[in-house]
Amino acid sequence: MILIADSGATKSDWIALDKQGNQLFFTQTLGLSPEVLTRDVIEDRLANNFELSKNANEVSHVYFYGAGCGTDRMKAFLSDIFNEVFPNAQIDVREDTYAAVYATTKLGDPGIVCILGTGSNCSYYDGHQLFQKVQSLGYILMDDGSGNFFGRKLIRDYYFHKMPQDLGIKFAKEFNLEADVIKENLYKQPNPNTYLAKFAKFIVAHKKHPYCNGVIMKGLQQFVNNYIMQFELATKVPIHFVGSIAYYLQDELKEVMDRNDLIIGKIKQRPIDGLVDFHKENL
Repeated sequence: MILIADSGATKSDWIALDKQGNQLFFTQTLGLSPEVLTRDVIEDRLANNFELSKNANEVSHVYFYGAGCGTDRMKAFLSDIFNEVFPNAQIDVREDTYAAVYATTKLGDPGIVCILGTGSNCSYYDGHQLFQKVQSLGYILMDDGSGNFFGRKLIRDYYFHKMPQDLGIKFAKEFNLEADVIKENLYKQPNPNTYLAKFAKFIVAHKKHPYCNGVIMKGLQQFVNNYIMQFELATKVPIHFVGSIAYYLQDELKEVMDRNDLIIGKIKQRPIDGLVDFHKENL
């Protein structure tokens, strides 16, 4: 049995294939980002999934593509956990950018591949190898244009009284904005980046409001400036996107891309289906 996983900060999609490439099951766990979770939390999330626990000894390969897996230390950390959970499996841990590449491009086709979901990232794929100009320092310092980026912006603007009154009233009705609740989730609970990203659904739902539209366009432009424009061939190759922010704000994204003379490529909400096709071709 082969396990293929695409893990963001919010959730992880798992698909199991047999040796012929037939799907055995699909399941989900909460996100397994090693940058923000302890070993105990990750092990608990795996153990509480019925399909993964039941089939753990039958797994021969695990191909895990995850947020926060861009450094050797994080890859080794997760690999060690997976070796214990799936004792008979060969483990391959890669950062989630590889999942985005395999889901949107074909071997030999160059392009820039971006992630805009709970977090954000951007890489250049020359058709064979992946190149990154910016190493992520996590949600506090980076993640421009992401769900947690927009969530942080909304909370700050609400508290600094920069959010228009009509929106502020709706925002306060939809979320618990008490300071103690926010600080508890940011500084004492796991997945503070996922917590922030939950607020982004508000900006998507009200994206036609002038305030929200302005925040969206400025955030996406910031992503273009700081990530995409790092690459010399940015205006020469298609630029692909995966992630919920890219998917639900694709009209705004296309407008920003056009404004910067960039070539829009594929936009996918989830890369898991493309990942399965990729691995079927390489069984």
